[in-house]
Amino acid sequence: MISPAIAIPPRTPPNTPADASAQRDRAGTALAWSARLWFAVAVGGQLLFAWYVAVLYGGALVQGEPARWNAVMPRGYVAGDTAGNAAIGVHVLVTVVIVIGGALQLLAPLRRLAPSLHRWNGRVYVLLAVVSSLIGLYMVWFRGAVGGLAQHVGISINGVLIVLCAVFAVQHARAGRIALHRRWALRLFLAVSGVWFFRIGLMAWIVANCGPAGFDPVSFEGPFLSFLAFAQYLLPLAVLELYMRAQASARVAARIAMAGAMLVLSLATAAGVAAAAMILWLPHLSRTI
Repeated sequence: MISPAIAIPPRTPPNTPADASAQRDRAGTALAWSARLWFAVAVGGQLLFAWYVAVLYGGALVQGEPARWNAVMPRGYVAGDTAGNAAIGVHVLVTVVIVIGGALQLLAPLRRLAPSLHRWNGRVYVLLAVVSSLIGLYMVWFRGAVGGLAQHVGISINGVLIVLCAVFAVQHARAGRIALHRRWALRLFLAVSGVWFFRIGLMAWIVANCGPAGFDPVSFEGPFLSFLAFAQYLLPLAVLELYMRAQASARVAARIAMAGAMLVLSLATAAGVAAAAMILWLPHLSRTI
């Protein structure tokens, strides 16, 4: 006969506070690494975009053929419009510097090992981001940019958000509120990256639909482009808010769910970069080099 003491299985002890803390730490580590993965994919894609911009626009200018800008930017170069052409040139140059500066600014080792470089690079980054936004507003409303009113409004709001994020990031840094400064610096980075998100989003959409869908490629207007004009910065900013909430949360499920979402977003970003590279960037570079 089996003893009742042996027949009854022992109870599983409840999770101890140490176990719960270990689970939160593992979930926090997974969340942090998922964010690093997305950042690596995004920075790689942005550096490729900066290379494309520098070679295409800078190369045309060095070779004395600025009219080649119009191959990818309608009314990028207008004969006789010295001020407008200069604004485009400055905007393009600033874009390249901003992409590189933004990547450096978010590197934690640089902040720790070279704080002075981090501060000066931050000052340059903020200044150029604001200048680029103002030039972008000029291009949209006074240069005859392509697209409809909804796109122009969406891009203009993006420009205003860049200026606001820059102001708050600087204010918190000067007041020594480093945690708040970093939050606004991250928001600034994503808002500045709006034009890049637009391109990879559009190219990924075209590949997914095997061609233009939801917009007219000639007039460059349509419901999808109107949506993308706002989504290019609102969606990344919304994801950032969710990430920061999950990071601050003590709930393991929230951290794990956000880590999974970041992995999916990393794959989506990589797909968008690949689509933009194959359709837009590399073909133009091959004809330029």
